[in-house]
Amino acid sequence: MVRIVANPGILGGKPIVEGTRLSVEHILGLLASGMSNEEIIVDYPDLNEESIRAVLAYAAKALRNEIFIDVVSDRDGTL
Repeated sequence: MVRIVANPGILGGKPIVEGTRLSVEHILGLLASGMSNEEIIVDYPDLNEESIRAVLAYAAKALRNEIFIDVVSDRDGTL
């Protein structure tokens, strides 16, 4: 079972995939940029499909808090 953990001594306490120094934020950014799960796993062999699902589940759960941040996009629609 892959867990998402936060430790103040690693990446300033950002949530990471346990056993790595890879943040949820970074992995979500890779997915948002269009990388496939397979491409991410090739570039980061410490990850697997279960790791990526754990990141997505963490993000989904975090958004359930119903605290929304206004995001202004550039003219081309990117953030």
